Amino acid sequence: MKKILVANRGEIAIRVMRSAREMGIKTVAVYSEADREALHVRYADEAVFIGPAPSSQSYLVMDRILQAAKDTGADAIHPGYGFLSENATFADSVKAAGLIFIGPSGDSMRMMGSKLAAKATAERYNIPLVPGTAKAIESVEEGKSIAQKVGFPLLIKASAGGGGKGMRIVLAADEFEEQMKMAVSEAVNSFGDGAVFIERYVGSPRHIEIQVLGDRHGNVVHLFERECSIQRRHQKVVEEAPSSVLTPEIRDKMGACAVQVAKACNYEGAGTVEFLLDENLDFYFLEMNTRLQVEHPVTEYITGLDLVKEQINVARGEKLSFTQSDLKIQGHALEIRVCAEDPTNNFLPDIGRLQTYRIPQGPGVRVDDAYEEGMDIPIYYDPMIAKLIVYGKDRQEAIQRMIRAIDDYHISGVKTTLEFCRFVMEHPAFTGGQFDTHFVKNHFSPDLLQKNDSGEMELAAFLAVKMLREHSTPMQATTQEAAGSRWKNNRLN
Repeated sequence: MKKILVANRGEIAIRVMRSAREMGIKTVAVYSEADREALHVRYADEAVFIGPAPSSQSYLVMDRILQAAKDTGADAIHPGYGFLSENATFADSVKAAGLIFIGPSGDSMRMMGSKLAAKATAERYNIPLVPGTAKAIESVEEGKSIAQKVGFPLLIKASAGGGGKGMRIVLAADEFEEQMKMAVSEAVNSFGDGAVFIERYVGSPRHIEIQVLGDRHGNVVHLFERECSIQRRHQKVVEEAPSSVLTPEIRDKMGACAVQVAKACNYEGAGTVEFLLDENLDFYFLEMNTRLQVEHPVTEYITGLDLVKEQINVARGEKLSFTQSDLKIQGHALEIRVCAEDPTNNFLPDIGRLQTYRIPQGPGVRVDDAYEEGMDIPIYYDPMIAKLIVYGKDRQEAIQRMIRAIDDYHISGVKTTLEFCRFVMEHPAFTGGQFDTHFVKNHFSPDLLQKNDSGEMELAAFLAVKMLREHSTPMQATTQEAAGSRWKNNRLN
């Protein structure tokens, strides 16, 4: 493998290119009209224009990406995450074109891409499932009958869903029909597939996922867990590894289940098996994501592995160079998603120009981004600006390091999630490990950040007045002049 085309944009494109470069592999970027000046375009060895700004006319057009690979002589395609990364047809098309797809087979994607198919696979191997239906609901009347057996509250979920789309909580029987119709409609609009199913609603769940890695020789290992329970709109914003609540026994059981799921679909490459963990620390299989995850850096920190390099090695046909017994958890890692969103306005996306953009540095701090000062946040794509990841010898050190890194991260021109993430890091529920996916609903309100802003403004005003008064005295002026003279003398010396 001498040249990889990265069929993505932004920070994940640069992330993949960096590992490829360390392996002596050339890279090709693709870009839309909105990304002509993007950093991933400048970082790659070659770049190919693939269409207008909307992703439906550029990053999602398979033929243009395949043609770009052909024109540049690429051997392989890495899909990153999002866009075409979990598209089975694209994976098949890449292989049909004589190229290497750095990811699982189309068949594996199809088996795990449908939540119902994935549940059926898990059920065959006696992996715990949330009580509910194992097949699509054919009608409202059938759904009502099943709902009475499952009990309320319950969830109606889209089989092809993700990111909270096509998902509805039903609290009582008289809400069922309306909520099911809304779930089906949203599923059709979002995924072109109206199949929905029912699950018991777990009241205070934690979202735990297990990283797996498999090769084409039948070897599969798990790389421990990530805690992803701090979410807004059913989408993650804070992740950590390891989880603060898993015992070694539960970790081993969840890991074994994740490996079994991966083996059941002949999985190759990096993937993630997701679970719900209830108040009693009982876990249930949710789904499998057949791609690299946004939060993969926290796993890299605690295992010492480069998951992109491992993906590339597997795609080249190599065996995993380690076994399960070789893997150990080392330290603690945290990641926050720095998004152009306004936490005081229901986390609505914000667009604009990065008037100030200065990233934190120092020991145990990593920033995966694709922006620099003066660049615009485009309206066409995900509003994530960067991922801020920190590592510490334990959870307490990691939290304190994250707070310091957030304070050192300076962004102006757009609203971001930085202040909200700092709020999370300092909240007793988070520091004490007593939180679930309802953290935002239970503990956060916009006025909490607005109060902080007000307090900071008052402090800044007080200090400004104080400095003005001090600088207005003759003695202070003399002191400043003397200090200035000493600075000049030191500089000249």
